[in-house]
Amino acid sequence: MIGVLIVDDDFMVAKVHAGFVGALEGFEVVGTAATGTEALAAVDRLAPDLVLLDVYLPDMTGLDVLKRLRAGGSSVDVMVISAARDVDSIRSALHGGVLQYLVKPFDRRAFEDRMQHYARVRADLDVLDQAGQADVDRVFAAARGAAPAPAATPKGIAPETLELVRTVLGEAGTDGLSASECSERTGLARVSARRYLEQLVAQGQAEVRQRYGTAGRPERRFTLRSAR
Repeated sequence: MIGVLIVDDDFMVAKVHAGFVGALEGFEVVGTAATGTEALAAVDRLAPDLVLLDVYLPDMTGLDVLKRLRAGGSSVDVMVISAARDVDSIRSALHGGVLQYLVKPFDRRAFEDRMQHYARVRADLDVLDQAGQADVDRVFAAARGAAPAPAATPKGIAPETLELVRTVLGEAGTDGLSASECSERTGLARVSARRYLEQLVAQGQAEVRQRYGTAGRPERRFTLRSAR
């Protein structure tokens, strides 16, 4: 579960946001805070994964809270949810490493979209060991709430099919797949499956190794790099 701390001085707004969070699968509200001082203490006490931070607080701004968190070495993820629209606030949020900036008022779908993008970023980072450029592009695009730009692929390699092969390869774990096994799981011809597997290797997303059996030619097995 992704633990969320809600920081807003308006009790009813905080309650609404808590309801939104509670309705999302994989998220839970671990606490609320109505002032900057309470927010700083709550981060230390509750160790949330994500802080939903308003800019306008009674004792200090949310951006001051952000600066103090970073100065204290906190790497907690922060999403600003505020009516503050001035460029200085947005710039300060960017410099503080804010992942999303959602301007009030907003509808529930916009909120849920930002939260789901955040969950995807966490999921990608949890399974990656070393990232190729396509992995980096995907993570940063998700963090911004945008669709990743499709990776350039050679003629005859369809990005959608490449992603299918990548997904199937990831599901195979550290054992990996041979071209024949990939063919069975994707419905591709064996030759096509091998081409897509080799393309993942060329992009740095997969590795290939030889596995020697008791007889016959050695088998080439492909493994997603994040699964090793």
